[in-house]
Amino acid sequence: MNQFGEDFQRKKEGDSILENPSIPNPFPELCCSPFASVLSASLLPKATSRKKQVIKVYSEDDTSRALEVPSDITARDVCQLLILKNRYVDDHSWTLFEQLTHTGLGRAIEDHELVMEVQSNWVMEEETKLYFRKNYAKYEFFKNPLSFFPDHMISFPSETNADLSHSGILQMFLSSSTYPEIHGYLYAKEQGKKSWKKLYFLLRRSGLYFSTKGTSKEPRHLQFFCEFSNSDMYMSLTGKKISGAPTNYGFCFKPNKSGGTRDLKQLCADDEQSRTCWMTAIRLLKYGMQLYQNYMQPYQGRSGCSPLNITPMRSISENSLVAMDFSGHRSRIIENPTEALSVAVEEGLAWRRRGCLRLNSHGSPIAMSNMAIHRSQSWFHHKISREEAQRLILQHGLVDGVFLVRDSQSNPKTFVLSLSHGLKIKHFQIVPLEDDGKLFYTLDDGHTRFTDLIQLVEFYQLNKGVLPCKLKHYCARIAL
Repeated sequence: MNQFGEDFQRKKEGDSILENPSIPNPFPELCCSPFASVLSASLLPKATSRKKQVIKVYSEDDTSRALEVPSDITARDVCQLLILKNRYVDDHSWTLFEQLTHTGLGRAIEDHELVMEVQSNWVMEEETKLYFRKNYAKYEFFKNPLSFFPDHMISFPSETNADLSHSGILQMFLSSSTYPEIHGYLYAKEQGKKSWKKLYFLLRRSGLYFSTKGTSKEPRHLQFFCEFSNSDMYMSLTGKKISGAPTNYGFCFKPNKSGGTRDLKQLCADDEQSRTCWMTAIRLLKYGMQLYQNYMQPYQGRSGCSPLNITPMRSISENSLVAMDFSGHRSRIIENPTEALSVAVEEGLAWRRRGCLRLNSHGSPIAMSNMAIHRSQSWFHHKISREEAQRLILQHGLVDGVFLVRDSQSNPKTFVLSLSHGLKIKHFQIVPLEDDGKLFYTLDDGHTRFTDLIQLVEFYQLNKGVLPCKLKHYCARIAL
């Protein structure tokens, strides 16, 4: 282009700009806020002409909140929106949960799924709700795959080294050329009948099969049961109450846009480990690398994060903290981790002892445990049954250390600590003891005593003690 052409082009562009001048907003404070800028920049991006719809999301205490969202919003973005609106801490475990009330089924919606597509599969006769809650087990299999896939349920191709490493199992699951075979017995509900039949099932890349002759894997004995591209997998939340299953470890496949419960393909495992293995393998088979991308997304851009072995980074303020000893004439930094932990525990218990004494109206000291201060704690659930406690922990994910404390129904004067460990939910009785006119609480027949339940929980968050693991994540009934 010659000089004249370039000048003409610049003049043309300048005229087009002058023809549509930008008008400054005289009242920016009325239509722009820091919160709105965060949403527009990340959750509700750029295209303003997108169609919006209203969704209703419930919390654990059955409060609900209506949200106007774009029609192409994902489950992760809905969670991020609710985290911002409610000022919750984002620990990457928040999940959008789909629950079918009448059939007692539920599933965690994958982070990448479009919420409007999920709702388009709902049928009129089924009461379906979206819940916003924690799910600590959502990507736990990426961190510890060996506990999710027991040796007796998994087989590898003959050319594969059977002694795979931690990340080798996952790489095989995510590979497009090879796939481990999951096999074992499951109960299947016969179509159109109330009876259940125990069959030997095999999960392969082409779908789920069962053997018509014992444990035979010959092709002529395998019958196709289900594929997963046009169906979603749900967990049974009510055990065997509604479906009449032989055990409490049920799951099923529901075709998209199905006519209801008559199209469900229902299965039932013998124990939680077996059910978890089947459901995790099917998730990996259906979504593949997309699951790994969902897992990696919160850590993108962080230096030092190696694939398949990621731990959340600490905050800057936490990284700048060091353990100090001020007991002598001169302060010193405690470099031994064991010594630092013991000092922290002793200081915490001393602080709790100082804070547990208050003055009553007559000016005499009274233990705060008598005031039932534990009732205000997020981990305490007042009068819930054993079954309800197990359901809450199951919904939050069977990760080691998920817990809650509740009133005992069998003994009104005691409490129960319900704890997840090894894909099982265990219950430990907290017994009150009276010694020299003072009330204490204990988990180990009085060897370790605590002045209240808060002190007890804080201790076992730092020390395993008589428990199989430390207390890590509490089940809370959040409100929207």
